[in-house]
Order: sequence, then C-alpha cells, then structure tokens
Amino acid sequence: MPSSLMLEVPALADFNRAWTELTDWLSLLDQVIKSQRVMVGDLEDINEMIIKQKATMQDLEQRRPQLEELITAAQNLKNKTSNQEARTIITDRIERIQNQWDEVQEHLQNRRQQLNEMLKDSTQWLEAKEEAEQVLGQARAKLESWKEGPYTVDAIQKKITETKQLAKDLRQWQTNVDVANDLALKLLRDYSADDTRKVHMITENINASWRSIHKRVSEREAALEETHRLLQQFPLDLEKFLAWLTEAETTANVLQDATRKERLLEDSKGVKELMKQWQDLQGEIEAHTDVYHNLDENSQKILRSLEGSDDAVLLQRRLDNMNFKWSELRKKSLNIRSHLEASSDQWKRLHLSLQELLVWLQLKDDELSRQAPIGGDFPAVQKQNDVHRAFKRELKTKEPVIMSTLETVRIFLTEQPLEGLEKLYQEPRELPPEERAQNVTRLLRKQAEEVNTEWEKLNLHSADWQRKIDETLERLRELQEATDELDLKLRQAEVIKGSWQPVGDLLIDSLQDHLEKVKALRGEIAPLKENVSHVNDLARQLTTLGIQLSPYNLSTLEDLNTRWKLLQVAVEDRVRQLHEAHRDFGPASQHFLSTSVQGPWERAISPNKVPYYINHETQTTCWDHPKMTELYQSLADLNNVRFSAYRTAMKLRRLQKALCLDLLSLSAACDALDQHNLKQNDQPMDILQIINCLTTIYDRLEQEHNNLVNVPLCVDMCLNWLLNVYDTGRTGRIRVLSFKTGIISLCKAHLEDKYRYLFKQVASSTGFCDQRRLGLLLHDSIQIPRQLGEVASFGGSNIEPSVRSCFQFANNKPEIEAALFLDWMRLEPQSMVWLPVLHRVAAAETAKHQAKCNICKECPIIGFRYRSLKHFNYDICQSCFFSGRVAKGHKMHYPMVEYCTPTTSGEDVRDFAKVLKNKFRTKRYFAKHPRMGYLPVQTVLEGDNMETNLQAEYDRLKQQHEHKGLSPLPSPPEMMPTSPQSPRDAELIAEAKLLRQHKGRLEARMQILEDHNKQLESQLHRLRQLLEQPQAEAKVNGTTVSSPSTSLQRSDSSQPMLLRVVGSQTSDSMGEEDLLSPPQDTSTGLEEVMEQLNNSFPSSRGRNTPGKPMREDTM
Repeated sequence: MPSSLMLEVPALADFNRAWTELTDWLSLLDQVIKSQRVMVGDLEDINEMIIKQKATMQDLEQRRPQLEELITAAQNLKNKTSNQEARTIITDRIERIQNQWDEVQEHLQNRRQQLNEMLKDSTQWLEAKEEAEQVLGQARAKLESWKEGPYTVDAIQKKITETKQLAKDLRQWQTNVDVANDLALKLLRDYSADDTRKVHMITENINASWRSIHKRVSEREAALEETHRLLQQFPLDLEKFLAWLTEAETTANVLQDATRKERLLEDSKGVKELMKQWQDLQGEIEAHTDVYHNLDENSQKILRSLEGSDDAVLLQRRLDNMNFKWSELRKKSLNIRSHLEASSDQWKRLHLSLQELLVWLQLKDDELSRQAPIGGDFPAVQKQNDVHRAFKRELKTKEPVIMSTLETVRIFLTEQPLEGLEKLYQEPRELPPEERAQNVTRLLRKQAEEVNTEWEKLNLHSADWQRKIDETLERLRELQEATDELDLKLRQAEVIKGSWQPVGDLLIDSLQDHLEKVKALRGEIAPLKENVSHVNDLARQLTTLGIQLSPYNLSTLEDLNTRWKLLQVAVEDRVRQLHEAHRDFGPASQHFLSTSVQGPWERAISPNKVPYYINHETQTTCWDHPKMTELYQSLADLNNVRFSAYRTAMKLRRLQKALCLDLLSLSAACDALDQHNLKQNDQPMDILQIINCLTTIYDRLEQEHNNLVNVPLCVDMCLNWLLNVYDTGRTGRIRVLSFKTGIISLCKAHLEDKYRYLFKQVASSTGFCDQRRLGLLLHDSIQIPRQLGEVASFGGSNIEPSVRSCFQFANNKPEIEAALFLDWMRLEPQSMVWLPVLHRVAAAETAKHQAKCNICKECPIIGFRYRSLKHFNYDICQSCFFSGRVAKGHKMHYPMVEYCTPTTSGEDVRDFAKVLKNKFRTKRYFAKHPRMGYLPVQTVLEGDNMETNLQAEYDRLKQQHEHKGLSPLPSPPEMMPTSPQSPRDAELIAEAKLLRQHKGRLEARMQILEDHNKQLESQLHRLRQLLEQPQAEAKVNGTTVSSPSTSLQRSDSSQPMLLRVVGSQTSDSMGEEDLLSPPQDTSTGLEEVMEQLNNSFPSSRGRNTPGKPMREDTM
C-alpha cells in the first residue's frame, strides 16, 4: 500500500497491519497443512493428526471474528474516506483475504476428509493384514507339523491328502492375501504423498512368506506322489523280481550241470555254446541289478516303518529269500564262468582277471577321489550323496566278482600240483621246474593280495566318504535352519527399524517414549548375538572339516553378519540420536529454543544459563529477544491513551496475547505447576526449571490450539518477560512465588479465581495471611506494571501503604483470611487496579455495539462503548475516549457509562432515566462534581512518569559512553570476547563497572522520587476531598466517598454483561431536593474530615480509580 495513501488516510495503517498479520498467519497455516505427513497404516499417528486438524479448524474458527472485524473495519474505512484509490485497495485486500480464508478452510476440510478416508482404508488394510498373517501362521504351523512318518502306502496317502488339503486351503486363503495386497496398493496409490514405508515393507514380507509356503507345499506334494507311486509298485516289482530270480536260478542250475560234464573242455564247440548261454544269463543279471538295489532300498524304508508288526516279519522273510537267491545266482554265474574258462592256460586267465580287477579298482579309487571336495551347500552335497550311493551300488555289484576271482585263485593254487604248474609256466630261458612253479605261485598270490588290499582300501575310502557326506549334510541342514531362523528374526527387527521416523520429525514430548521403545528393541535383539555366533560357529566347523561353503552360502553368511552389524549400529545410533535430541531439545535443554530467532540473530547462553541475543549484522548483543524488543516498541503506540490504568491494561493485554497466555486456563497452569512440584514459594527457580515449566505449559497449549502457538518462541519470550520483571540483574534465578504471580496474573481465568489462587500461595496452612506474606505478594504483583514504566500511577514501588490499608480494612487483625482479602481486592486498591482493568479490556475486545461514534463516526463500535448520561443518543468509541477527543457541546467531565458488551433494553431504559435526571442538573453542579470514578488519579507526572524520565536519562548516558567508543551493550556477554591479555578487555570491564554503579545510583534516585511522588499524590488527594466534595455527597450508593472505587452497585452480578458506570455516578435514590440544594460550606466539617484523613491510608482514600464491573468474565 503506498505510503502517501497511508499518510492521507491514517486509519489505513492499522487496517494494513491487521490485514498483513492475518494474511501471514493464513499463509503459515496453509504451509503447515501441506507439510504435515503421517505414517500410512499407523492408526495412532493418523488419529493424532486428525486431532491436530480438529484443533487447527477450531483455531481457524476462533480467528473468524478477527476476519469479520477486519471486514467491518474495512467497511468503516470505505465509508469514512472519499479517496477512490484507497477504497479500491481496501476492496481488493478484503476479497483476497476472504479468498485466502476460503482456500485454507477448503484445504483443511479436504485434508481432514483425506485423513478420515486414510483412517478407514488403513483400518481395513490392517484387518486384512491380520487375516493374511493369520492364514500364514496356520500354513506355517501345518508345514512345521509335518514329520517323517511310516513309509507305507497308507501313511504316504494320508500325507498326500493332507498336502492336497493344505494346497486347497492355500488357494482359498489366497483371497485373504489378495485382499490385503489390493488394499495395500490402494494405500500406496492414494496416499503416496504421505509416508507409506510401513505398508510397503509389511506387504513385501507377507508376499515373500506366501511364495515360500507355496513352493514348499508344491515340492512336498510332488515328492509324496513319487513315493506313493513307488510304494504302490513295490509289491508288483518284488513279485516280478522273485519270479525272474526263480527262472534265472533254474537256467543257472542247468548251465552249471552242463559245465560239470566230463571231457567238456575238449569239445570247443560245446564250450562256446555254453559260454554264449552264460553271457545271456549274465546280461540278465546285470540288467536286474538296479531293480534289485531299488527294491532293497525301498524295502529297508518299509521295514523301518513296519518295525514290530507281523507284516514286517513276513516282508523280512521275503527279502531274506530274495537276497539269498540273488547272491546264490551271482555265485553260480561266476562258477559257471570259472568252469567254462578252465583250460591249459587257466593261470594266465587268472592272471589277466586279477590284472583287470586291479585296473578297475584303481579307476574306482580315482573316481571316488574325484568326488571330492564336499559341496558347499545342501543341494550340492545331496547330489554328491546320490552319486556316491550309485557308486556304492556299483561296488556291491562288483563284490561277488572280486570274491569269486580271489576264491578261484585260492582253489587253483591249492589244487594244482607243482608238476602241472611247471607245464603251464614257460619262461624264455630254461629254469628248473621247481623254480618255474614257485614263480607262478608267487605271481598269482601277489596279484590276489593286491586285489584284496585295494578292494579293502576302496571300501574303507567309500565308507569314510559316506560318513563325511552324512556329517556334512547334517551340519549343512543345521546351518540352513540356523540361517533361516536368524534371517526371520533380522527381518522382523528390520521392519521395526524401517518404521522409525527421522529424529528431527519427532515431537519433543515423544522423545523419551521413542527412546524407551528403541531400548526395548535393543533388549529384544540382544539374543540375536547368540544366533549370529551359532551360525558363524557352524560355518567355521564346516571349514575346519575341509568343507568349502558355496558362494551362495558365503554371501548369505556375509549378508546376515552385515545386516546384524548394521542393525546394531542403527539401534545404537538411534539411541545416541534420541539421547542427544533429548539432551539438546528435551525439557532439560535450551537448544530447542534456538529456533525462536531468525537470522541475523542468534540465541546464546551466558554461564549462568541466562539467554542473550547476538545480532551478527551489527555485531552487538542484548538481553531482550528481538521479538520482545519489537513488542516493547509497539507498546509506545499506546502512550496516547490518557488514562494510566487503561494504558497499562492495554499494554499488558498486548503483552499477554504476544505470550499466548490469553490461551492458558488457570487449571492448565496449576497442572503444570503441580507437575513440576513448585510448592515451596520461597525457593528460587533457575533458568532450566523455568524453561521446563514453560515448555510444559506451551506444549499443552500447542496441543489444544495447534498453529496458534509457536512453542520455542513463546517459551523464550515468556522467559524474557519474567526475567525483565523479576530478575533485571540477570542472576538466572527468580522465586517460585514471582513465577506464579507473573503467569497467573496474565492467564485466562475469572478475576476472583486469580485472587483466590494468589492468596492461597501466601497464606499459611491454616488459610490465614500476615502482613509480611501479603507484602511479598503485592511486591511481586506491582513489578508487572513497574516493568512497563507505569508504577508511579499505582502508588509507586512501596507497597507498605497497601498492606496497611488491607489490614485496616480487616479491623487491624494480625492475620486475614481469603474472604476479607477478596472483599478488599473488590475495592480495587490503587496498587492492583491494573488487573481488573485488564480483565475489562479483554472482555471488551470482541464486543460489537450497534451504535455510531459521534466523533469518528465508527459504526458499529468495537471494544468499549461510552454512552453519555448528559445527552441523549451520544456515544464515543474507545479510541476517541482514550485520546480525549470530544464533540461540540460535550465536556469530558460530563457523566458517562462504560459498556464492555452490547446493552440490553433494561440498561437502555435505565440510562435514559439517568440522562433525563441529569438534564435538570446545572453546569455548576457538573463543574463541582467532576468525579471520574473509572479513572485512576492523574499524578503530577501523568503521561511522562518519572521512570520514563530516568530511563531516558540512562539511555542518554549510555549513548555518551557509546560516543566515547565503548561497547554499546556491556551487560550481556560479548559476542566475540578478546584474549585475557588484551588491554581492551580491562577497559571494557572498567566501563561496565562504572555503568552498573551509575545504574544503581539512578535506581536509588528513582526510588526517592517515587516515594516523593506518593506523598504528593496523597496530599493532592486530601485537598481535592476537602475542596470539591460536599459533605452531603459523602455517600454514593451506600459507599463512602473515601472509597469511590466501590461506588458501583454489585447486586446485579448475575447479569450476563459487563456494566461499568462512569462519570458522576448519581444515585437513583436522590430526589429533586438533592439536585437543587446548594453545596454545604466546606469549613463546617473541616476538623472531622481532617481527622478522618489522618486515620486513613492512601490506598483506601478517595481516588479516581476504576470501578468494579458487575460481573468479571475470563479473559
């Protein structure tokens, strides 16, 4: 808005300031609404946000009167000004702020609706998630209940049925998982602007578990089906194999008989025919070897499952018969071959057979060696186990051949005489017959021993390898189970970790709760250390056994160890961060108050914990918060209010609203005081105790009023104000009573409730208070206007007259009770009159009177309304009244009535009667009866009190020191202290000492002047009583003139509005003769009046103090 326009229309400045303040507040509120994020799926978090939104909506509605007042003020401005540019700007700004208001309200409503929908959707998702987790738990329980049972058709069929039933259940339960997934996708899609990490992680975990269960069920079903098929086929295969054995045994018997005929070897054709038949038989035997091994393996499983039953005995008999026939058949086959191969070259054939066996044994040993090393994971080792089992079957098949060959060699060496051997063995050179026989024997025996040795070695090697495989399988199975268990527990802990909010986003009050939760999690994951150690020990044992783990297992182990370390680090970091946050931002710290100032300002703390403020632009320091300095500067606008009680009350009201104490109820204040155990009123409070209590107070206000309260700013400013009032020397300590007095005086409560509470603080346990205790209370109370430079208007800093007045009112009792104290406070003693006036100012703020100011033409009148009791239909608004503006024909000494709320018809009739009565009074009467009962006495220094002059003198002296090159602010700590050796340091300290001494002298002079002022006020008041008030007017409405502040009738306290009669206060009971009777001679009762004045106190003498409203409302 152009400055020239504001100069032309001065009222535009106030309108512009109010408009800017409301606009900035709406913008801030809109930004807060947009920046608030919640954890989707967390009902508690969503509900808390809904409560905050409700509080924000209430705050917005509470601000609506401010909007309406702004619109009304704009309309009045448009009516008063003829400047078209000003009218256009006003209209535009009102339209903009109305649109902004509607947008913010719409955003609030939309966000609230979104949160309600989020709460509903999250509830549905959580219910679906619970159902999905429930079916997952049921499926896991069934999988874990499956154990190795009997290896029978019925048992396997039962397992197949159970598995198929579970598969069927899984298909049905798939619906639950799908519902949970659909709701999760809806949450992720619709509320992507909020925090969806919790929903995402939980959904992934559910789906991973579900896929794992499906896979295990499918694999088990396939394995059971195969086993069932084999078991069903087993009896048929066994019968078929036994039948073949019988047939093959018959064939072998026939061949054996044929090979034992005499002179068979001489018939080469017959030998060839028999050899062919034997080869056919041997082929069939080899073809049925795998069938035999399969039957033998399955039969062992069946026997184990049938152990102890009759079926097991019968089956064992049949298997023994099968094994016997199989063994006999192979022996017969070998015997047949031996007989067929018997000839003159038999020792050579035996020699070749042994050589072939040695080569085969060497090959098998190499093959067995190549099976090493053991695989690194369970599937690989299981595959090696299958390969080795086939290898063992091959050994078992070869065993009869080896045994038969060795037996043939033994028989050959036993049966053949040396003469025969001589013929069989031919050397290139001639040897004696005995030596040739010995060479053949030695050769065959040596080869047979080598075959036997290699065979035994191969069997031992195979047995060792099998044992190693079995042990490895067991260890790997144990490792797999341990890693699965550890992985599950780590995932559960990681889900919790993933739900952590950044520490910076946590509320200060919730830091301790989050810290306890993280510590509880740390206790829960502590046993995981044993799990990790167990997994690592198992892996180490496998390595010790020479078992190299597979890359998959190694990566799994590394992943688990890394996740465990990261989890530990995350938990410890979280605990550390929460500890630091609790230390830095918790109740025991001031760090959270650093945000109360903005650049270039910085909040700093002196050694005694008292805050001060650094301006980095000017490189200066000061004790007052920048906002407090601005507030004090703004209070200067109220200096044009002529009447000190209203001026002080309006300053305190502005201060009260700036500190948000107008939102603090008495019960909430008492709860905070009790919570911090502030019961010893004489005990001092340090800065941290004050901050802790103020933080509790403002945190509660923030919960109730949300965006109206900036906790760090309010705590810092309230602390600043309390120190300015009660600790001007910045010692860092104030008394508990002083703290309570300051907070309770400015809180929102009924006036008499405040009186009762304050009296209770200084009363003894019996409920009585002596003069010393009352003096402490009044001393702390008078410091509040004193800090504003208004103490001279309320009797000065000396509270002794007020104490004596109170106890004289109580007939000089040594102690008074609460009722007498309340009666005395209702008289509004001079030292405390600012407090009831503050309540009236607060009550009148939102009052809207359907009347027009006869001076500035404001309509409707907002705030106090002053109606003339001399002229009909004559009203003045509070701005005009406080500034002393009058209309033509109306004098300031004319009687008027003050209204805080709109008038009723009864009040209008009553005022009409009073106006009519006053119409018959003469000007001479009003000139001689200028009693302004609503105004405190105007001292000789009214409007420019002594404290203000002294402060100005102090400022002048300080400026002189600044011109000399001294530090402008010596009291707070310096922003950049120099080294102790600096000569500048000593100079600054000396100058600061001089300033403090001069300040002390000024304060002593101020005290002397205040006392002198008090005496002058008392003398002036006595003279006014003697010279201006006739004896006939000694009583008004039943109250003596010595206490005109009690002149208001209180019997109508039940009326719903504040009525404050101001002016001459003419009694309704006065007749015409009273109006027309001449004033009595002031000298007739002079001696009696003087005696009465000498026996009275200044606090109870006739002063022009405000009267008491008929009903006190809370501020």
